[in-house]
Amino acid sequence: MNIFKVNILVIKGFSLYRIFYIFIFIGTFLFAAEETSSSLTKQRIEVMELKKELNNFYNEKEKEYQQRKKDLENILAQIEKEKSSTQKLHDKNLEILKDIKQEVESKTAKIYNTMKAKNAADIFNQMIGEGKIEDVFDIMIKLKENNVTQIMKFLSVSNASLITERLENYNVNNEKKE
Repeated sequence: MNIFKVNILVIKGFSLYRIFYIFIFIGTFLFAAEETSSSLTKQRIEVMELKKELNNFYNEKEKEYQQRKKDLENILAQIEKEKSSTQKLHDKNLEILKDIKQEVESKTAKIYNTMKAKNAADIFNQMIGEGKIEDVFDIMIKLKENNVTQIMKFLSVSNASLITERLENYNVNNEKKE
């Protein structure tokens, strides 16, 4: 019986060692699993914090972008407004300049209408020689027809032909408009 008792004790001891080793193995495994799950939890928390930070950063940058976009739109609107007012001023100045030019041409035409044809032709020859044929033409258009005929007699042949050519083109253009 002693042997039997010894065998039972050995078997019990062997079982106790086995149980002890299993207990240690399971404890280590559970501790590792707990450590892994707590590490995963920490990583999740860190990821969530990073996500919050990124969202905050993105929202902040989006607000900055929208503000800058609004500022640029305001500047663009102001530029368009100034461009429009500048264009209106430019158009108004062109109209005034045109009126002044017409007034000057009208007064110039009055002066040449009262001038002797020979003197007017001498002045026109000199102006055409200086390359101011457009000015001479503009004045001649405003003159009375009889005065134009008298002045054309005293113009040089080349200058008279230039003026005649322009008068013909002017008449053709005016007929097309009508």
